[in-house]
Amino acid sequence: MLLYVFDLPLTNPVLIFSIILFIILLAPVLLHRLKIPDLIGLILAGAIIGPNGFGIMSRDSSMELFGTVGLLYIMFISGLEIDMADLRKNYGKTLIFGFYTFIIPMIMGTLTGVYWLDFSWPTSVLLASMYASHTLITYPIVSKYGITKNRAVSIAIGGTVVTCILALLVLAVIVGMSTGEINHRFWMKLGVSSIAFIAVVVIIFPVFGRWFFKRYEDSVGQYIFVLALVFLASFLAEAAGLEAIIGAFLAGLALNRLIPNTSALMNRIDFVGNAIFIPFFLIGVGMLVDVRTFTNGWTALFVALVMTIIATASKFIAAWVTEKNFKLTRDEGRLLFGLSNAQAAATLAAVLIGYKVVLGTDVTGEPIRLLNEDVLNGTIIMILFTCTIASFVTQRAAQNIAISEMSGDRIGEGDDEQERILISLSNTETVEELINLGIAVKSRRNKAQMVAVSIIKSDNTDRTAEKVSELLLEKAAKVAAAAEHHVEPVLRYDLNIVNGIRNVAKEHKITDIVLGLRTQKDISDTFLGKLTEEVLSKCATTTLAYRPMQPMSTVKRYVVVIPENAEKEVGFPYWLISVWNMGKNLGAKFVFYGNTHVLDILRLVHAKHVIHAEFREFTDWEKFVDVSHEMQDNDALVLVMSRPACPSYSRHMEYVPTYINKYFNTINCILVYPVQLGMGEEISTFRSISMINHIEGMDGLIQVLGKLFKKNK
Repeated sequence: MLLYVFDLPLTNPVLIFSIILFIILLAPVLLHRLKIPDLIGLILAGAIIGPNGFGIMSRDSSMELFGTVGLLYIMFISGLEIDMADLRKNYGKTLIFGFYTFIIPMIMGTLTGVYWLDFSWPTSVLLASMYASHTLITYPIVSKYGITKNRAVSIAIGGTVVTCILALLVLAVIVGMSTGEINHRFWMKLGVSSIAFIAVVVIIFPVFGRWFFKRYEDSVGQYIFVLALVFLASFLAEAAGLEAIIGAFLAGLALNRLIPNTSALMNRIDFVGNAIFIPFFLIGVGMLVDVRTFTNGWTALFVALVMTIIATASKFIAAWVTEKNFKLTRDEGRLLFGLSNAQAAATLAAVLIGYKVVLGTDVTGEPIRLLNEDVLNGTIIMILFTCTIASFVTQRAAQNIAISEMSGDRIGEGDDEQERILISLSNTETVEELINLGIAVKSRRNKAQMVAVSIIKSDNTDRTAEKVSELLLEKAAKVAAAAEHHVEPVLRYDLNIVNGIRNVAKEHKITDIVLGLRTQKDISDTFLGKLTEEVLSKCATTTLAYRPMQPMSTVKRYVVVIPENAEKEVGFPYWLISVWNMGKNLGAKFVFYGNTHVLDILRLVHAKHVIHAEFREFTDWEKFVDVSHEMQDNDALVLVMSRPACPSYSRHMEYVPTYINKYFNTINCILVYPVQLGMGEEISTFRSISMINHIEGMDGLIQVLGKLFKKNK
C-alpha cells in the first residue's frame, strides 16, 4: 500500500496537494536570496516536478482546473484594481499601446515566419498573432509593490485586452480560412454574440451585484457570489466566440466600483488568489516546459530561438515607442515591457488550436498541420524565457517606482503631518460603515492611524455598558483587520461623552473625527442630535458626521455641495483631501456643486489628481432643494458645512436638518465640518501650524493643496 502511494506520477490527492502547498511556501523563499522573482521559482518548480521533469506529478485535469482558475483570477483582479478614472484619462494611450503591441509583433512575426522559418503566409500570420498576445503573468509583482494605480499599469492592462482580442480574432480567422468556415454568417454570429455578451456583463452584472451587496452582508456569501459572476462572465465570453480571459477581465471592470480596493472583500479576493489559485497556474505553466526540446535537433532549437527573440524584441519596441510617445519615465517604460512580454495562456491556446488543424497529408501519410511540432516545442521554450525576462524586468521597474513614490510622499518627518482618525462608536449597527468611512478617507500609503473610541460616563456603574463598549471595539477591530487595517481600540471613562471624545482627540493628536448620525428615516427632533452638536461645538478638528443607509460600496455617486467662501476656511485643504481620498479609494463618481471660484480650484486639483468627477455651478443655498431633484437611486449626499461666525457659514445651514429629513431621508448623508482655529489651543498639535500659516490667498492655498496631495498620492 505504501509503495502504491509513492508510485510516480503521484495519484494520492492528499499528498499531491500537500506537495503543491510546500512548493508555494518554499520556492519563493529559497530563491529570494538570489533575487529571483517568486514567479520564476514557481514556474521552475513546476518544470522540475512535472511530466517533462522528474515526473513526480502529471498535468492532469485537477491541475488544469486550478490553473484555469488562476489565470482567470489574474485577469479578474487586474480589472478589479484598475483605476477607472485614470483609465478614462488614459484611454487614448491605452488604445495606442494596444495597437503598437499588436501590430509590431504581427509585422515582425509574419515576415520572419515567411523569410526566416520558411513557413506559409497563413502559418506565419498565426505565429505572429501568438507573439502579439500576452498574459499578465507578472501582475502579482505589481500588486505586491502597491503600484497598481500607476499610469503605466493602467495602460498595460488596457493594452492587454486590446491586443488579446485582436490576436484571438486573427486566430479565429486563420483557422476558419484553413477549414473553409469563413463567410458572412461567421462574422454576423461573432458580432452579435460579442455585443450580447458585453451588454450582459457591463449592464446587468453591476445592477445585480449592487442589489446583492445591499441585502447580504455575509462575507463568505459575498465572496462566492463574486466568483460565480467571474466564471459566468468567462463562460459567456467563450460562448460568444471569445477567450475566457476577456470575460474575467470585463467582470473585474463591471464590479470595480462595487469592490473598493480598501474593502474587506477585496482583501479576501487578493488573499485567496495569491495564496492558492495564481500559484497553481504558475506551477501548471512550469509543467509545460520540456528541456528535452533542445535535443530534438537544430531545427527545433532554431525555431525556438527565433520565436523567443522576435516575441521579446517586438514587445520591447512597442513599449519603447509608447514610452517615448507619451513621455513616460524609464521605469514606466520598463514596466510596460515587463507586463506585456510574458507569453502564456493565449499563446498556448493558439498553438494548441493551430497544432490540431490538419491541412492534409504528405507523401508518407504524415499529417500536415497548420502549426507543426517544432512550433509547439518552440512555444514552450518561448513561454519559459519570456516569463523569466518579464519577471525580472517587472520586479526591477516596480521596485524603483515604489521607492520613488514613497520618497515623493515625504513632505516632512514631523508627527504633526500624519493623519490620525478618531471614530466614535455607540451603535453596533453602524460600526462597520463608520470604520469603512474612516478607511475611505485615509491616504493610500496607509500612514494614517485610526482610533476607535467608546465612552462610558464615569458615574455609570452598570457592567452592561462596559460590556457593550467592549463588543463595539472588538467588532471595529475585526472589521478593520478584515481589510488589512489596524484600529487602536480605546475604552474610556469620562464625565460625559463629549468630554471623553475631546480628551481622546487631544491625547492622540487627532486630525479627523468620524461620528455616526441617527439612521431613523423620520426624525422629529434635531437631525444632528444633542451629542453631535456638542462635539462640533467643542472639537476644532475636521469632523465627518455620517448617516449610513446602505453600504458605501453600493453607492454610485456622491453629490458634494460646497458653500460660498469655502476656500477661505482654514480647514478647506484638509476636508478636500479627505473627499479626494474617498474618490480614489471608492472609485465612485463625485459631482461637485459650488460657485465658480471654488470649482476652478477643484478643476485645478483634478487636472493633476484624477478621480471620476463632474463640476456644476451652484451659488444659491435658498435653492438647495433643487439639488434633491438631481439625486438618483444609490446616490449619497456630502454637505460641506461650517460653524457659526466662520467665512462660509450661512443662515440657510440651520435648515439643513429639515432639508435632509424631507428630501434625503433614504440615502447616505455625510456632513463635513472643516477644521477651525480659535476653538481651542489644541489645533497646533492637530495640523502643522506652519502649513496652516501658508494659507494666505490663492497662491498659498494651491501650495498647501499641492503638498497635501503629494503626501497622499
